[in-house]
This record gives sequence, structure tokens and C-alpha cells, in this order.
Amino acid sequence: MENQTDFILLGFSGDPQLQNWLFLIFSIIFLITVSGNIIIILIIRIDPSLSVPMYYFLSHLSFVDMCYSTNIVPKMLMNFLTKQQTISFTFCILQMFCTLLLGVTEIFLLSAMAYDRYAAVCHPLHYIMIMNKAICTYLVLGAWLIGLLSATINTVPIFKLHFCGLREINHFSCELPPLLKASCSDTLLSNVILLSFAVMCGLGSFSPTLVSYIHIISTIMKIHSTEGRSKAFSTCSSHLIVVGLQYMTGMSQYMKPSNVSSIIMDEIISVQYNILTPMLNPIIYSLKNKEVKTALKGMFKQKMNT
Repeated sequence: MENQTDFILLGFSGDPQLQNWLFLIFSIIFLITVSGNIIIILIIRIDPSLSVPMYYFLSHLSFVDMCYSTNIVPKMLMNFLTKQQTISFTFCILQMFCTLLLGVTEIFLLSAMAYDRYAAVCHPLHYIMIMNKAICTYLVLGAWLIGLLSATINTVPIFKLHFCGLREINHFSCELPPLLKASCSDTLLSNVILLSFAVMCGLGSFSPTLVSYIHIISTIMKIHSTEGRSKAFSTCSSHLIVVGLQYMTGMSQYMKPSNVSSIIMDEIISVQYNILTPMLNPIIYSLKNKEVKTALKGMFKQKMNT
């Protein structure tokens, strides 16, 4: 098959000394990301006080973030070490598929978490009934299935494309937009599918999140005491920060007009949502969430006493 050859990743190529520094920086970020998300998953599994829907969704979000980083960073670090910015066709397609799968799954998990916060703030007396175990399972399963569908439909047309010449990709990883630009075939169908799914997934996840927070803010504003408002808002603040980071970076990458495209800007945005956001999510939730901080302190005290 003609496509079964290596691609050249041009992102972060150039100065060897700069690559050494980038290797160190991204290695530290990767270690923090993996260890931080593993800790979040473990404390949610171990601590009985965190056996509620909000943390059930958070454990899945941490798993997605860990996979997201693992999908991108190890290959990047390997290229820094070997000074060869190459990637095989098979691994490139697999990396692109996983990026789409995990990215779409994450935004729908965030949407499910917004619905959970809506139920907790706006319907506290019926919260247990609304967010029962079956509903939580269906929401998580639905997020993964939508992610799988999006990744599959966007990936299949790639096998029909031809890549000529040096097969260079102006990026540090195999993502769909730069991969389409590297093709010498007509990519109109792939671009239409990409834009269509970006719009549908963006609106499909953002709309319920927006509606949920409109109701949440409306309910909070009806609370008379300042302490009550602060307490109600604190249950949503971590999620709101994470949602803001994810949508601002992810949507700007996949839905911006091609005439404002910049290789450097594209790479900065991709570093943000592929590498930095998976590291920041567990930090945000551990610093802004009292229950997580309490569980972390309890876990560390138990380790020190044993």
C-alpha cells in the first residue's frame, strides 16, 4: 500500500540544544500528568466519601487525560532523543484516531459533569434519584461511544488519501488538520466531515453545559445568604475552570478559519490542550475541591503512619 511509509514531523525541529530543553520540560510535564491523574483515580477508588457521581465522572476524566498525554508525549520525547522526527503511517493514523476519540470523549464527559452540577445545585432533594448509578453509567458510556463514532468516521477517509513527496507534517504529532494539509489528494470530503463533526460535537456538548450553568447561576442568585452562594458556587468552580480551558483551546484549533492558520499558533494551542490541560486538570480539582484535598491529606497521613 502506497501510504505505508514514514511521515516527517516538523514540529519543534531545528536547534538541537532547544530540543534538549524541550525534552526535559515535556518529560517533567508528562510525569506530573501521569502521577497526578493516577493519584486522583486512586483516591476516588479508595475513599468512600468520594463515592458520588461527581467523582465517578472525575475518575473517567482523569483516565482520559492520562491516555491523552500518553498518546502524544512519549513519541515526542523519543523524537527529541533520536533527533529523527519520523513516525510510521500506521502509528500516525493510530495517534490521530486516539486524539479524536479522547478529545471528543472528554468534552462530553465535561458536559455530563455539568449536568451533575445542575442536578446537585438546582434539585438537591432529588439529586440521588436524578443521578443514579444507571444514569451515570449511560452518560459515561455515551461519551465514549460518541468519541468512538467521531474518531472512526474521521479516520476512515484518510486511508483513501495519497501522500506525495517528503510526506511532511507541520506539527509535533499526527492530528487531522495538519495531516490533511500534507496530502496531495482532494481533501474536501475529509474537511467537510471534520468541520461537521467539530460543529456537532461542539454544540452537542457545549449546549447542555451552557444550559446547565444558566440554571445553576439562576438558582445561586436566588440564594439570599452570601455564605450560601459561595458554598453553592464552590461546588462548580473547578469544573467551570476546566471547561473554559478545554473549549477555548480545542474549539479554536478545529473550528478556526484556514486563512488565520499559523503553524506556531497551531502548535501552541495543541500543546495547551494535548499536554498542559491533562496536567492542569488534576491540579485544579485538587486545589479547588475541599473533598479531594481532605482525601489527599488522609491518604498521605495513612502512608506516613504505615
